[in-house]
Amino acid sequence: MKKGKIFGSAVLSVVIGVSMFATAAFGQTAKQESYRVLIQGPTAEKAKAKINYGMRWDFSDKGFTTTVNAKQYQALLKNKNLKIEKLPELQLNANPDKKAKPGVDAKAVPSDQTPWGIEAIYNDAVIAKTAGGSGIKVAVLDTGVVNHVDLAGNIEQCKDFSQNKSPLIEGSCSDGNGHGTHVSGTVLANGGSNGKGIYGVAPEAKLWAYKVLNNRGSGYSDDIAAAIRKAADEGVLTGSHVIISMSLGSNSKDSLISSAVDYAYSKGVLVVAAAGNDGPNAGTIDYPGALQNVVAVAALENVQENGTLRVADFSSRGNAATAGDYLIQERDVEVSAPGRAVESTWYNGAYNTISGTSMATPHVSGLAAKLWAENKSWSNVQLRTELQNRAKTNDIKGGISAAAGDDIASGYGFPRVK
Repeated sequence: MKKGKIFGSAVLSVVIGVSMFATAAFGQTAKQESYRVLIQGPTAEKAKAKINYGMRWDFSDKGFTTTVNAKQYQALLKNKNLKIEKLPELQLNANPDKKAKPGVDAKAVPSDQTPWGIEAIYNDAVIAKTAGGSGIKVAVLDTGVVNHVDLAGNIEQCKDFSQNKSPLIEGSCSDGNGHGTHVSGTVLANGGSNGKGIYGVAPEAKLWAYKVLNNRGSGYSDDIAAAIRKAADEGVLTGSHVIISMSLGSNSKDSLISSAVDYAYSKGVLVVAAAGNDGPNAGTIDYPGALQNVVAVAALENVQENGTLRVADFSSRGNAATAGDYLIQERDVEVSAPGRAVESTWYNGAYNTISGTSMATPHVSGLAAKLWAENKSWSNVQLRTELQNRAKTNDIKGGISAAAGDDIASGYGFPRVK
């Protein structure tokens, strides 16, 4: 089984945001006692299996998922009427920024109300606070969120998909890791009640915090797929414009997540995900960012105080065969945004600076929320096109392709507010 990852920095043995899947994926050691599996087959046979093994998520024609022990797993494999697929277990991977010490370097007050990435995306070095995003819902699928003072009032939904004891827990999404709180702050932090906290890109947007990873940063693909579908259905139910933001990824393509992304996209949802931290070689982009119906975001770093940017060495690259064609296909980086040394809200109520394409992704999700709020008649496809049109490469150094844009490192470039 291939390992996955989440894109950012690390706490103790846990790496925040780097890439979603594990250093030693649970379920792949000699001591493993349980497996998360997808069961497919004739309706009658699936019905029997549900009775015998229970059900976690029902994906209709895709089958259903459940957790079984080793003995049950072997019994399922012997059933000639069923197709059994072991699902990947996802966990945080290595830290792309070796100097970052999340949890150790956390600060009680922010260094800057508008961190450098926010100033960069607004193209304003002296901006005091940001605005925008009213009426837009941003579903952050991550480790959850805490009711940080800079996020209070913006958390509209809170759901936990990660608990083994129940498929979905409403009203619970506590973040014991920090990663989910950090990326949420970059999207929509509102400065706090006194206006002295951090501001995100779109502080008037509403947060749907969907916890799909536990506090160790570990989670399964079926939980993520279920959360994607839930966000899409909630958007239809409430008549809302929804953006899904996922700072996570895997080296391999997962059928449940792929079909869930296609479903959400068909329902008018814009899906944004991290490109991954496996650079700098070509073809290292991770899934779900690599999917055609997902906006894949690469990470930029601030080279000099004059605003010169370049693609971070750790940022995953896209497919060299399609560079410069100005078409987004599977395994292409689409846009890029600030991703190194990004300061944002932290799970202990303080602020922290970490790195990764995890940190780049919420900049783009926030910008999308701001633009959609100003143009509510747009479809998700029109919004995506606008992000591409706003992306520029003339202030980005280090793109690998010779193309003026749509290269494998920065994609179309860095989209900005102005």
